[in-house]
Amino acid sequence: MSIARSLLYGVGHVFHPRMLWLMIWPMLVALAIWGGAALFLWGKLALQIAEWLRSGLDYALSWAHVDLGAATLVAANVLLFIAFVPLVYLTALFILSLFGMEQMVDYVASRSYPALERRRGGGIAGTGWNSLVAFVGLIFFFLLSVPFWVFPPLWPIIPLVVLAWVNQRLLRYDALAEHADSQEMGRVFRDRRGALYILGLLLGLAAYVPILGFFAPVVFGLAFIHYLLGALEETRITPGYQAHPNKSLDRGNAAP
Repeated sequence: MSIARSLLYGVGHVFHPRMLWLMIWPMLVALAIWGGAALFLWGKLALQIAEWLRSGLDYALSWAHVDLGAATLVAANVLLFIAFVPLVYLTALFILSLFGMEQMVDYVASRSYPALERRRGGGIAGTGWNSLVAFVGLIFFFLLSVPFWVFPPLWPIIPLVVLAWVNQRLLRYDALAEHADSQEMGRVFRDRRGALYILGLLLGLAAYVPILGFFAPVVFGLAFIHYLLGALEETRITPGYQAHPNKSLDRGNAAP
């Protein structure tokens, strides 16, 4: 199972009526939440961030006596945009994970993996726990990255690295919860870790592309499901592999 094939699958099926609805309403809710916040707070936050940047740069470049007021305001708006885009699509992704992934899994499985046994290693509690871990991880890695934000060339890179982890963590659990048991989840997540991070990174990049970002949560949700169900199918036919279908996973997943 390849990443490219899974992405093509997501693109090819995103316009199905069921998928279109799942694409539209979570994104509209997310845009309403953060668009409303931006309407009232953007200007004040931009001025405050610009002031912080100006103070720091004036201190660092006190010998130069350069007026950086306009430049810091532009930089502040760039930083707010860098933060606004992932806030919108991550909110849509959290909503999709909680309320739409089950429908998407059924859609993909019925069309592409109808014979794949459902061992139901996850459930609602696991979905909630996994979402909480993803949210806490997002905050943790953001705080960990704070010292590196003083280097402007890293501004586009830092959020992408953080989002790559959050995206794959958020989507992988629900993609397999219905079909895999806990042992299979752990094995697939370990064996496909690199590919999952690549998919997560590509989702982070796609979110910043106009129009494409609107489709990204559902396209990549479908891609994650297709990729992981294919990986699970391949795992089960591996010579010598023995699954333990009676094990369940109620608290996220076993893989870190």
